Amino acid sequence: MKKNWNGFAKKSIQERLEFVKSQALTSMEAQESLEQNENLSIAVADQLSENVVGTFSLPYSVVPEVLVNGQEYTVPYVTEEPSVVAAASFASKIIKRAGGFTAQVHQRQMIGQVALYQVPDRDKACQAILSQKAELLEQANQAYPSIVKRGGGARELKVEKISGEADFLVVYLHVDTQEAMGANMLNTMLEALKPSLEALSQGQSLMGILSNYATDSLVTATCRIAFRYLSRQKDEARELAEKMVLASHFAQADPYRATTHNKGIFNGIDALLIATGNDWRAIEAGAHAYASHDGAYRGLSRWMMNLETEELIGELTMPMPVATKGGSIGLNPRVVLSHDLLGHPSAKELAQIIVSIGLAQNFAALKALVSTGIQHGHMKLQAKSLALLAGATEAEVPKLVESLIAEKTFNLEKAQILLKNFDHKKKLRLIQSEFFV
Repeated sequence: MKKNWNGFAKKSIQERLEFVKSQALTSMEAQESLEQNENLSIAVADQLSENVVGTFSLPYSVVPEVLVNGQEYTVPYVTEEPSVVAAASFASKIIKRAGGFTAQVHQRQMIGQVALYQVPDRDKACQAILSQKAELLEQANQAYPSIVKRGGGARELKVEKISGEADFLVVYLHVDTQEAMGANMLNTMLEALKPSLEALSQGQSLMGILSNYATDSLVTATCRIAFRYLSRQKDEARELAEKMVLASHFAQADPYRATTHNKGIFNGIDALLIATGNDWRAIEAGAHAYASHDGAYRGLSRWMMNLETEELIGELTMPMPVATKGGSIGLNPRVVLSHDLLGHPSAKELAQIIVSIGLAQNFAALKALVSTGIQHGHMKLQAKSLALLAGATEAEVPKLVESLIAEKTFNLEKAQILLKNFDHKKKLRLIQSEFFV
């Protein structure tokens, strides 16, 4: 039976490691990797990138008790931003008590495109290409037969005329990439199609490339939180729910707020994407494009109230074409550990966990914003960062944090002044002790 995670944040690192080990969350090999703090070796790093001179580390944390579709996960987080992990843990615990997240993958296909130009008759070219759809799909699959063996492959081909400063005929290829993100797969297929498309259109091929606007890889996560989980006081709980709904409306109406609203969602999503070796830049690009799909940039999540059931309802829909195979996923020991910690989910399952985490992060941020304010939760962790930057030793950090919070002044100069005062008092005590001896 799993132990209670209460107080996990207050344990020492060694105590946390022992606790994770006692939960049997990872394999013995992964546990050893965690205990030995095994990271990406310089030799492997040199193969993964160019001009390598070293490796770069970030804090590796866990968010426990994330309940998605009835399955509980311990979620790995890679982030340096103060309070993000604490906020996700706080939100996940509340949402778990309320019944957890429900998530679904609407579809999982990636889209690639071949842009054709100098096409003499675009209408005629459209008809010619679509008349050969079956043959073109087969040609694409022959270019990457291994994905067909795994149950995936090219599924659809569409053509669209695009006009602007230049006129294009764009061919869109939709591919089931299975467990891979599929960039190499799509690009290989598109390159194979170029000669045929040029012949059919009598035009020239400008490029063939995967699109990160993954509208065929949408995932939705929802949660329903009874008002009583927001506050023990009934009136205050309802008021918090009302304000969170208003905050959601604000993010739909104002792009300045929507940008920060969505950044908060990505505080959690990026942390998990990095931990699992996925391309967070591609996911962010696609999600921000999706946030503008109706012509205005809006918040990705929506919050509503059901007054009859007295529930706050959250929903987040976004493209999430993540992978569990391919790229550098099997090469970085920390990434291997992350997939082990999660129980080796499929790409679809991982996508559902990630979108749920984004909704949890958003819940925590909105609840803080409409109640105590966002800075309240940041204070202690921000003070700790300042204490370390000021040069405080491990023993001095707790006292300096308390002093900064008491002073209510959060800047490096104040931290340095307080630390100097500590040193002055310490020297004074030493002098006094020597004098009296």
